[in-house]
Amino acid sequence: MEDIRKAALAAPAMIRRRKSFSILKVLVIAFLSLLVVTQVYPLIWLFIYSLKTNEEILSGRFFALPQVLQWKNFSSAVEAGHYFQYLKNSLFVTSVTMVCVILLSSLASFAITRFKWKYGQAVMLIFLIGMMVPMQATLLPLMIIFKNLHALNTHLSIILPYIAFQTPIAVFILSGFMKSIPAEIEESAVVDGAGVFRIFGSIILPISIPPMMTVCILTFINIWNEYILAATFISSERLKTLPFGVNSFVSQYSVNYGAIGAFLVLGALPVIIIYFLLADKITKGMVAGAVKG
Repeated sequence: MEDIRKAALAAPAMIRRRKSFSILKVLVIAFLSLLVVTQVYPLIWLFIYSLKTNEEILSGRFFALPQVLQWKNFSSAVEAGHYFQYLKNSLFVTSVTMVCVILLSSLASFAITRFKWKYGQAVMLIFLIGMMVPMQATLLPLMIIFKNLHALNTHLSIILPYIAFQTPIAVFILSGFMKSIPAEIEESAVVDGAGVFRIFGSIILPISIPPMMTVCILTFINIWNEYILAATFISSERLKTLPFGVNSFVSQYSVNYGAIGAFLVLGALPVIIIYFLLADKITKGMVAGAVKG
């Protein structure tokens, strides 16, 4: 009887907990649904925009569907926008930047977190300060430096600043993960006769693949659509990157809005594909160093 009485007293509390859990679940689902709509809808709207004529776009009916699908906007984007030429330049600049950022940030993070030296925290502080420097504040000094080095209007003039601005956040992510690697792994390798570079290449790098994938994706996204530095240091049509293609559809007396929309869709397509293919890597990499080993 005593057990029955306790169960009867506990039942209302259990019902209240279930009800509160249900309400919380509904609120979470509603919030996530709203988030999906706000993130996905602009992409859908841009795709619809790219299939309209100038008259339909300028009519002010932003949410109306096109009467006739203007697929020719995409052919104009490829041909008049020099899409493949700019795509090749963007792929080259982004790839070189990602490789250099991974190499430099992994070596720096390894030295900061796995070596016992008195300047480790000071070096880490310098990288953290680097995260707070705005890119726009460096345009004039970089312009003067590259002019004196005769490096203006070359891919090198944008690759070097890209590496400099992406390395601090990469070091921040990788060092947070490398701190969680147990020291016993390195001690066992040292006992077996492994040196510093062998430990780094055979142990630390393979373990650090998840956060490195995160660094690669974040670097790719940040560099792919960068315009300010490229517009400042690149003037040759042969060296321009993908964001410059939009300028091809703007003249003194007219603007081809539909082709601009099509070019933006084509420009965003590589980022969207890579992000969806590797989205889980971002999550794993960001939380990889959250729990100490």
